[in-house]
Amino acid sequence: MALTSLSAKKRILENIAFEVKTGDILGIFGRNGSGKSTLLKMMFGSLPANHIQIKYNSEIIDAHEIIPRQLIGYLPQDSFLPKGTKVRDIIPLFCDDEEKQNKVFYAPGVSKFDHTKIGKLSMGQLRYLETLLVGSLDHPFIMLDEPFSMLEPLYKELLKELLKNLSKTKGIIVTDHYYRDVLDITQSNFLLKNGQKIEISEPLDLINNGYITSH
Repeated sequence: MALTSLSAKKRILENIAFEVKTGDILGIFGRNGSGKSTLLKMMFGSLPANHIQIKYNSEIIDAHEIIPRQLIGYLPQDSFLPKGTKVRDIIPLFCDDEEKQNKVFYAPGVSKFDHTKIGKLSMGQLRYLETLLVGSLDHPFIMLDEPFSMLEPLYKELLKELLKNLSKTKGIIVTDHYYRDVLDITQSNFLLKNGQKIEISEPLDLINNGYITSH
């Protein structure tokens, strides 16, 4: 999948291009307001762009086709699950067959909270569950906006293992401020700064480009 995008009016992003294939986990870094979430929303088709080109298997896809054609699953920053519903009742709503349901039900750690209402889950449990649900979709690509945010160490490790397994059949894009967790699982990374893309190979690159300090 290749992308070139230009946001309207504010020019938050300009001439950003990259490729993601099955088996890839791509990390995107950037300070608040740098355009990380904007980029994901433009790719998902939920936010208009001045110009955006998405290619899937050499076919040019309009961003508005992404959702109906089920090409990209998207985990937004804000929770999307109804707080008053139990976990065990949510899973069948997102997984349309028994095999998919079982993969979520029997995923490591889920049995500890499957009778709990969504609103009573810890942040780690909630984000882990949401990622499991998005990952269970048949979409060949998934995008995750801050999946590691406020996660307990246990769920960070479960999430990393989950994403590594999902990448065997999907291409994955992750944006998060927890850069060490992202770098643990990604094969390629870039930083968004002043609307431009900067390739990142190691933590030193994040320091040299002012994203983190040497401390």
